[in-house]
Amino acid sequence: MKVLYSIGATATGGRNGHVKSENEVLDLEVRMPKGLGGTNDDYANPEMLFAAGYSACFDSALNLVIKQNRIKTGETTVTAKVSLGQIENGGFGLAVDLHANIPGVSMEEARSLIEKAHQVCPYSNATRGNIEVNLSVTTAES
Repeated sequence: MKVLYSIGATATGGRNGHVKSENEVLDLEVRMPKGLGGTNDDYANPEMLFAAGYSACFDSALNLVIKQNRIKTGETTVTAKVSLGQIENGGFGLAVDLHANIPGVSMEEARSLIEKAHQVCPYSNATRGNIEVNLSVTTAES
């Protein structure tokens, strides 16, 4: 792989600790969410950070595909819902539901665009075959 960009982050204290990027742009406390035994949902957690990264990356991939295909659309949005669960071997795994809204195109075209974006997106390529990723799309105007 030809590296185009690289960034590091350091965690201390695991799910009840702190994360900081090497450039110090990201610098925040993380806590176990209530659904996993934490006291509340007032802090970031690893699944939230993954959802934010995946949704931003997928939206960029989607817009690249739209541009490459010279398609006119309204502003796209992508929502990633990341789920954490126990897997058969007793460990833990992730699943992601990705929902894109692509206004101004037909539903058939929207489905084609998200499938193409799923082939381009680095997060999709990194997770393919490792976790379940479900795609859905709408074409609603905002």
